[in-house]
Amino acid sequence: MTILDEIGASIGQLAQGAGASVVGIGQRWGSGSGIVLAKGQVLTNAHNVRGDQVTVTFADGRTADGSVAGRDIDSDLAVISVDTGETPALPWASSASVELGKPLFALANPGGRGLRVTFGFVSGIDRTFRGPRGRRISGSLEHTAPLLPGSSGGPVLDPDGQLLGINTNRLGEGFYLAIPADEALRGRADALARGETATSPRLGVAIAPGHVARRLRRAVGLPDTDGLLIREVDEGSPAARAGLASGDLVVAAAGQPVSTPDDLFDALAAARGGTLELKVVRGTDERTLQVTFTDPDQNG
Repeated sequence: MTILDEIGASIGQLAQGAGASVVGIGQRWGSGSGIVLAKGQVLTNAHNVRGDQVTVTFADGRTADGSVAGRDIDSDLAVISVDTGETPALPWASSASVELGKPLFALANPGGRGLRVTFGFVSGIDRTFRGPRGRRISGSLEHTAPLLPGSSGGPVLDPDGQLLGINTNRLGEGFYLAIPADEALRGRADALARGETATSPRLGVAIAPGHVARRLRRAVGLPDTDGLLIREVDEGSPAARAGLASGDLVVAAAGQPVSTPDDLFDALAAARGGTLELKVVRGTDERTLQVTFTDPDQNG
């Protein structure tokens, strides 16, 4: 038997075995994939879920209506409560550590349109990408198994059919990034299944990066200053309550200089559940604002 024959046989075996645990999420636009995490639970990416009700399609064609048990948008994960019937959960690899060149298989059921199984190799480790709200997701593995749109949320498996990761982010046309199926992922998934939806402080602003801010300030005759330009402020948001306005330049957060979005995200993470001091430049005037992340109207 040639190597290609062995790969083909492995694809067939995975389709018959692990393929039963790969589900479709949603219908038509915005569809994705997911895996059976445990009885009554499906794990997928948060960006595949819109609203609290979700249609799940199983490998045998059965569809069921599920509800979101918990979601973590910044980590791009969600767990759906749904009748999984007799569909088994995917086994997790005893060790999610991977090395460059490791062979793997990627499975997907895009929107319930049928199982796909592809073969590839680990092409990168400890990669970083941006989640749906722009926050960094670190430690991902990069692989070469080709996948169709709608494959995010599906599994990456080792040749024994054990879970190595959850496909999450496409890189161009040839590579995919997956969240490793390690103890951290298992812990987050279990917490979401218990309904512990993760929330991170949000300013409620749209920002422009430093180079854009410098160009725009230069265009209106203002001096160059490093920082992040506020393009828009959501009505009723913590930023709006603190007095932030469109056109403000955030130059420091919690006493630390801000020159990249990651600087601001790090400060927000450290301010979880509390307040954050921001230093902003409005025109040529510098001012300090206190952002509170609890709506006072909700606490009397």
